Amino acid sequence: MRLVIFPLVFLCGAVLAPRASASVINFGPTNQSITLTGVGANGAGQAFSRVTWGSCVFNDAVTTCTLTAPFTGVGGGGTVAFVLSYQGNGPSPMTAVVLDPTNPNTITISISGGSFVETLTENNGSTLTYYGATSSFTSWTTQCTGVPVCDAQHVGLTPNATITGPFSATNDITPAIRSSGVISAGAFGAFPSVAPGTWIEIYGSKLGTTVAQSNTWGASDFNGVNAPKALAGTTVTIGGQPAFIDYVSAEQVNAQVPSSVATGQQQVVVTTGGGSSIPYPVQVNPIQPGLLAPPVFQLNGRQYIVALFPDGVTYVLPPGVTSAVPTRRARPGDTILLYGVGFGPVTPNIPAGQVVEQSNTLPSFQVSFAGTPAQVNYDGLAPTYVGLYQFNVVVPTTAASDTVPLTFSVGTTAGSQTLVISIGN
Repeated sequence: MRLVIFPLVFLCGAVLAPRASASVINFGPTNQSITLTGVGANGAGQAFSRVTWGSCVFNDAVTTCTLTAPFTGVGGGGTVAFVLSYQGNGPSPMTAVVLDPTNPNTITISISGGSFVETLTENNGSTLTYYGATSSFTSWTTQCTGVPVCDAQHVGLTPNATITGPFSATNDITPAIRSSGVISAGAFGAFPSVAPGTWIEIYGSKLGTTVAQSNTWGASDFNGVNAPKALAGTTVTIGGQPAFIDYVSAEQVNAQVPSSVATGQQQVVVTTGGGSSIPYPVQVNPIQPGLLAPPVFQLNGRQYIVALFPDGVTYVLPPGVTSAVPTRRARPGDTILLYGVGFGPVTPNIPAGQVVEQSNTLPSFQVSFAGTPAQVNYDGLAPTYVGLYQFNVVVPTTAASDTVPLTFSVGTTAGSQTLVISIGN
């Protein structure tokens, strides 16, 4: 999750347009081709080749090569365009590689230097852009010049050999969750375990339908007080139940765990128009409490908690530690505001996914400064927000220090974060 200084706007992200499922792109047999010009072999069965394709234009600074072709499947078919751009008018930085001698008709095209953009314009009006370093092409038929016998493996093995299409390309847009890719909200502890009602971050690839766009939920995504369970075609289930989504990009999704998810190991699945990810196992605990304390609040090896004075703009930090926001030490008797996620049910019950519209109470919350318990005037979900807890705490009498330990608990569950706060006289 991308941290911003003011804690009540920490749920930020992006919305992506919906699309249909993955398909095979079929290049036309008559007027489209990809030409691979061989430059020599690199080991047994591995062929490397410079790529020349489409129409190339040099504008005195950059060479841009474009290949377009029809495709079928997604969105009722449409047009696919591949655009390669690189500095200068020298050899292309793109190579074609055959790595598997047992399957010589599979050619992988890759690039080192420059940019490669693949855009699908669907007949239903949707446009989808992919940015990446590789795209895989499979030869359906081969037509060679300059050599008596030719298949895809000859590219690179035979100097100056040329292969032309038709070709097919498979656009793999199936979402995938990476290893250790599910954590509780990163600014609130980043725990590998989660809890019902807590915010989590999911990391991986193709979690949204493009990498060029990212956005967060907006007012139009809500149904009354109910948060969205999908953003532009991306959904998440945890234990088979739909989660609430606030942010989507190709590599990250922020979601709130449904209140009714059972404890124990549960499966997280991200679904887009490209399909569903392989289920990712995550441990769900009854609570997984974390207070807002992002990495940018690490000072001299200590993790400071985000604490605000009631003016909403002044932070409890050593004076002068930053010029970005007002700061001062808290003093005994001051009321300060702390924020958290994953603290469990409140009274009256407010389920996950709802904007908080009433005062509520979190049972058995305690916070201490250097071992001295503090008075808590409010502990519950923050009004007008979703899944964010607010704690109004009166600073107790304690020795002045810029590194006063702050600890907290909910019932018998102690918070596991190591936090400090700046207290003066």
